[in-house]
Amino acid sequence: MNDRRAHVGWRAVGLWARQRFMALDQPLFFIFCGLMGLSLLAVYSASHHDPERFFSHARNLALAGLIMFVIAQVPANWLQKTAIPLYATGLLLLLAVEFFGQTSKGATRWLDLGITRIQPSELMKIAMPLMLAWLVHQRDGLKTVRDWVVIVLLLLLPVALILRQPDLGTAILVAASGIFVIYLAGLSWRLIGIVAGGALLLILLLIAFGDQVCAPGVDWPGLREYQRQRVCTLLDPTRDPLGKGFHIIQSMIAVGSGGIWGKGWLKGTQAQLDFIPERETDFIFSGFAEEFGFLGALLLTALYIGLVLRSLWVSLGAPTIFGRLLAASLALTAFTYAFVNLAMVTGLLPVVGVPLPFVSYGGTALVTLGVGIGLIMSVARDRSRVTQGFSLQG
Repeated sequence: MNDRRAHVGWRAVGLWARQRFMALDQPLFFIFCGLMGLSLLAVYSASHHDPERFFSHARNLALAGLIMFVIAQVPANWLQKTAIPLYATGLLLLLAVEFFGQTSKGATRWLDLGITRIQPSELMKIAMPLMLAWLVHQRDGLKTVRDWVVIVLLLLLPVALILRQPDLGTAILVAASGIFVIYLAGLSWRLIGIVAGGALLLILLLIAFGDQVCAPGVDWPGLREYQRQRVCTLLDPTRDPLGKGFHIIQSMIAVGSGGIWGKGWLKGTQAQLDFIPERETDFIFSGFAEEFGFLGALLLTALYIGLVLRSLWVSLGAPTIFGRLLAASLALTAFTYAFVNLAMVTGLLPVVGVPLPFVSYGGTALVTLGVGIGLIMSVARDRSRVTQGFSLQG
C-alpha cells in the first residue's frame, strides 16, 4: 500500500514538473541550453589543468538554470512588486562598497557579507531595468519633465557609484539596460541622433589625432590613466607589442589562427600555452574561436542572435507596458553584453572587462544572467496565457 502511494506521489511530482517545463518558452529554453553546453566545452578547455574550477563553473551553470526555472514560474505582475525593494537594496549595497568594499587588482567592487562575497554592481543589471520599467508602467509613459528627471536620476546614481569603483565595463552594461528602457519608452530620435553624431565625431578625432592625444603625459578629462592606455592600445596595438598591446595582439592571433574549422578541442596553441590573458573569463572567446574556428564562432553568434530575437518577439506580445519594456530591455542588454565582449577580444573596442554572457567562467554574473532569462520567460508565460485566452474567446 505504501509503495503504491509513493508511486502515485512521484507520478504527481513528475506530472507537475512536466507541466512547469512545458510552460517555459521552448525556443528560448533550448537556446539557453545550447549556450550552456558551449560554455562547458570552452571553460573545460581553458581550465582542464584545474578540474575544481570546471566543476565550480558547472555548479554555477546549474544554479543559474534553477534560478531561471523558478523565476519563470512567477507571474510578471508579481515581479513589479520587487522593483523598488531590489533597486533600493542594490543602491544600498553599492554605497556599502564605497565605504566597506574589498579592493582587488586596484578596484573596490566586492562586499564581504561574512558567509559569502558578492559584487553588488551585478545586481543592478537586473534592478535597473526592473525599476525603470515599473516607473514607466506606473506613469503610463514619460509624459512630463518631472518623469524624465526622475528616471534619469534613477539611472545616473548607481552608474556613478559603479564608475567610482572603478568598473567601466559593468557601468556601461547597467547604463545600457536603463537607456534601453528609456529609448523604448519614447526617447526622441533627435536626441539619439545628436548623441550618435557626437560619438562618431569623437571617434574620428581620436583616429585623426591619435598620436598626439596618446603621447606620454597627456591627460584625458574624466578617464583614468589605464583607461586612456586601453583606448590608445586599441588605436595602435603595435605601439607597445610586448607590454600593453601584448594581450590584444595574442587574442587576435588566436581568433585568426582558428581558420574555418579550428585547431580542435584542447588543441589551441595560444590558449593552451597561456598566451591569452583571462582565458576563462573576459577572453574566453579567443580560445573558443581558435579551437572551433569560424564555424564554431558562427554557431555561438547565431545562438546570441536567436536569444535576442526570440526575447524581442516575447516583448512584442507582452500584455503590459511593464512586460514589454522589461523583456525588450533585457534582450537588448544581452546583445550589448555579447557585442562588447566579441568586439573587445577582436580589437574593435577597448578592453573594458566584460565577460562573454552565459559562456565565461563566473558566479555572480551567471546567476544574474539566469535571473534575466527567467524574467523574460515570465513575460513569455503571461503572453502565452493572454494568447490562449483570445483563442478560447474566438
